Amino acid sequence: MTINVGTIAPAAPTEIQIEAEKPKRNLGTLPISLATITVIITAWSLASAYGVVSPLFLPSPLTVLRAIYSVAINGFVDSTLAQHTLASLLRIFAALAASIAIGIPAGLAIGTSRIGKGILDPVVEFLRPLPPLAYLPLIIIWIGIGEASKITVIALAMLPPIILSTAAGVKSAPADFINAARSFGASRLQVLLHVILPSAIPSILTGTRIALGAGWSTLVAAELVAASRGLGFMIQSAAQFLVTDIVVAGIIVIAAIAFLLEILARLLERWFVPWAAHR
Repeated sequence: MTINVGTIAPAAPTEIQIEAEKPKRNLGTLPISLATITVIITAWSLASAYGVVSPLFLPSPLTVLRAIYSVAINGFVDSTLAQHTLASLLRIFAALAASIAIGIPAGLAIGTSRIGKGILDPVVEFLRPLPPLAYLPLIIIWIGIGEASKITVIALAMLPPIILSTAAGVKSAPADFINAARSFGASRLQVLLHVILPSAIPSILTGTRIALGAGWSTLVAAELVAASRGLGFMIQSAAQFLVTDIVVAGIIVIAAIAFLLEILARLLERWFVPWAAHR
């Protein structure tokens, strides 16, 4: 007896199979993060309301909000909050541009060349563990106390993460892709530009996000030197007069800007390398 396979109808899916095929709803970590922030603000408000901590050391959240509004409208040390923020952002982005312009070629050289690694690796490993305050006086002696010295200090703090992440991205480029490009007659430069560099973009973007964090942490130290505007300068000036609400306000503004830049960096990563964003 012969059986015609083509005439056999497929079995109807059971309810268990249908339920298994439904995509699971993932709420992510946003509710947990919002709950954490709510708990922190509540504990902060209660500590201020019941006098657990002196207002001189920890002003209430409402006092800090009033300080932010006052600085935004009336200013502090001859500049408004927008002017302080713009000055700091210009320094951060100028340093970031310089770090990317130097760091990506240096990372490519380390990742693709034995000679490049031998020359640049000791320099990167020398700069990486150094805190900015260690070489800030030397930068002032060499460059002066103008904007160039502030941008240089911030850029030096940003440079190692970008170089190391670029080099790591180069080394993680699939060997099959490289061999395939070479088999089709691609030159060394074409392999670098069309295979290795695109494969390294996710690592470069990750290094840029890390570099932004290092840049913001260096900003306060950089603006100690002959600055008249900037969020770090505002915080330092308020600390000298024990204006704690302005100090906390400046910290919150820096954290908020850094958070927004982190979101922007993640959006750029999804735009440029969507395959890496969903790994």
